[in-house]
Amino acid sequence: MILKRHGNHSKYNPYAFTEHGVTMLASILKSGKAVQMNIAIVRAFIALRQYALSYKELADEIQDIRQTVGNHSEQLSKIYTAIEALLAEKENQKSWADREPIGFK
Repeated sequence: MILKRHGNHSKYNPYAFTEHGVTMLASILKSGKAVQMNIAIVRAFIALRQYALSYKELADEIQDIRQTVGNHSEQLSKIYTAIEALLAEKENQKSWADREPIGFK
């Protein structure tokens, strides 16, 4: 939709109908072809609305997944740090073979 603009406000009407405008036009026009075209246009508006709603739902789901993955990466980094600390502690411990035997000699 191209509007001829001069300043912040347009003094020209847009070259487009809203869904409500099409339904009002359908109530005025009486020819069979006009009614069929208006029904097709209303169906297109309905399909567009459904697409927009599903797109928003999809965008919301993607955002939820991003937040979940972000939380998981933080938790995984904490787990990796804890595992590395345990492994370093294990390396510093003496093995059973290096320890002095206890008991009677």
